[in-house]
Amino acid sequence: MLKDIEKLLRQDKMPHIWCPGCGNGIVMKAMLEAINSTGIDTEKTVVVSGIGCSSRATGYMNFDTLHTTHGRALAFATGVKLAKPELNVFVVTGDGDGSAIGGNHLIHAARRNIDINVVMFNNNIYGMTGGQYSPLTPHGKFATTAPYGNFDRTFNICDLVKGAGATFIGRGTVFHTKILTELIKGAIENKGFSFVEAVSICPISYGRRNKMGTAPQMMEWLKKNSMPVKAAEKLGPEKVEGKILVGELYKEEAPEFTQKYDELIARFQKGAE
Repeated sequence: MLKDIEKLLRQDKMPHIWCPGCGNGIVMKAMLEAINSTGIDTEKTVVVSGIGCSSRATGYMNFDTLHTTHGRALAFATGVKLAKPELNVFVVTGDGDGSAIGGNHLIHAARRNIDINVVMFNNNIYGMTGGQYSPLTPHGKFATTAPYGNFDRTFNICDLVKGAGATFIGRGTVFHTKILTELIKGAIENKGFSFVEAVSICPISYGRRNKMGTAPQMMEWLKKNSMPVKAAEKLGPEKVEGKILVGELYKEEAPEFTQKYDELIARFQKGAE
């Protein structure tokens, strides 16, 4: 398995630039394990990213990759998928990149149910660009732009994409790596817009400022504050409040955008004849 994963990495780009203790490498490995285990054609796989810590992952993965502009990864990925629907298209994005400046692209890609697999690395902060708070920074937590604590309400990003029309939604953490890998596999197997929130850790820009301790202590916090969604269904709201629910959150079948688009073109071409 390790050798198979190593083949999916650009060894000449190592070592990576992520900080010690960062969870992004764990999420990337989960992605690569999922891609390897599903057996999809790596020569027909494209990974698109925007800007930020998470988006550096495209530089390390040995596929055709696009490192694009801030928040626009899904716009580029939509173009790739429409031009060549046979490709396996992934988007790597962060909580800031994907839910703030890229939020509108996220909503409409989900609405269209275009067959793209989105993995959002959620470390609750803009790590690379200065430690500002993001739409997923918890209320009351500190950031460079929230020196007295984040006053904004926080997105439930999985609920957002569900409301927009995504057909597969899951949430895992960098502590629950097996669950995270299985969720990404589920996204790959879904024919439609798939979204996996990968709750990560940022010991430097987020953890240090919020006195959450070392990287191992932040991982322990994830362990204690997460709960499988199936277990949560059996408990009352008071026992679930504040917990990170992990697992498959939603799945449905719906028409996929590029397939319906090709059918439309074929119908007009037939009419033209």
